[in-house]
Amino acid sequence: MINLVNVGILGATGMVGQRFIELLGDHPDLELTTLTASPRSAGKKYEDAVTWYLDCKIPEIARNITVVDTDPNQVKDVDIVFSALPANIARVIEPKFAEAGMVVASNAAAMRMEPDVPLVIPEVNPEHLELIELQRKNRGWDGFIVTNPNCSTIALTMTLKPLYDQFNLDKVYVSTMQAVSGAGYNGVPSMAIVDNLVPYIGGEEEKMESETLQLLGDLDGDIITPANFGVSASCHRVAVLDGHTEAVFIEMNEEFSIDEVKRSFHEFEGLPQKLDLYSAPAAPLLIREEENRPQPRMDRNAEHGMAVTVGRIRKDKAFYKTLKYILVGHNTIRGAAGASILNAELINEIIL
Repeated sequence: MINLVNVGILGATGMVGQRFIELLGDHPDLELTTLTASPRSAGKKYEDAVTWYLDCKIPEIARNITVVDTDPNQVKDVDIVFSALPANIARVIEPKFAEAGMVVASNAAAMRMEPDVPLVIPEVNPEHLELIELQRKNRGWDGFIVTNPNCSTIALTMTLKPLYDQFNLDKVYVSTMQAVSGAGYNGVPSMAIVDNLVPYIGGEEEKMESETLQLLGDLDGDIITPANFGVSASCHRVAVLDGHTEAVFIEMNEEFSIDEVKRSFHEFEGLPQKLDLYSAPAAPLLIREEENRPQPRMDRNAEHGMAVTVGRIRKDKAFYKTLKYILVGHNTIRGAAGASILNAELINEIIL
């Protein structure tokens, strides 16, 4: 990176906000200076305002920061803010920070499908950052908003990108087994998930089906033309703490070999790897050859939680030209806080 920048976190006391703090604790280029939360937490030291859920100590850099209200007038001398806000709040608050001249790297869903707001996975579609100038022009902002996708979408799309570049995909079917941390600490009562599986996550399937095609779409001037294959998702909550598992089925329009598929996964890299960004995994996709891998408990932390692990790569025996595999990605690191931080690192490198 070129510039040492001051950063803040909007919604710093929640699960994703805590992940942001964990990942920024020893970051060499992004200096955490500001934490915001609800008015009931404002004015308190962070360690007194937060109920800390992660299995590490609160990083020293955050412990004694005085929390302020989530208002751009309360946030001073900050270049980038990371948004861990709920979507309904983010829709109102994030534009205020962009209007005030700050870069908003958002994990919230509120602005993801706005036509002038880049929805970005740095290894997949960094060129979509060109929409920033359109956004500033349209909205009269000095700052801007960049979003990362839904956690399940990120893991899926990272595996689809090398295949989409090499093969002619027709239809993608995905069935997810999603960790409870994706719903937040209070999101799924223990009596609802222990000894159980919940076969519905509100809005999740729609996000996967639309965001995936947007991410793999082509930017033509100011317009993104979505990728031209079908996506069908079925999303389920399971009794796993962290790490989303997805079973993927892809109908191809051409012959393929498993060796070709594995080579595509193995050789895949993007702009973050070429630029050697701090949070970028050396290998975005890792292949496990064991018949019983990947597993969330064993594979979610690969490359510090920033890689997606793929296994059981095989041809379907019943359906012609169909590829099947299993993936695991860490939903609150690669799928949330880590994704926003990597977006910010890329923005700092090529735009700021």
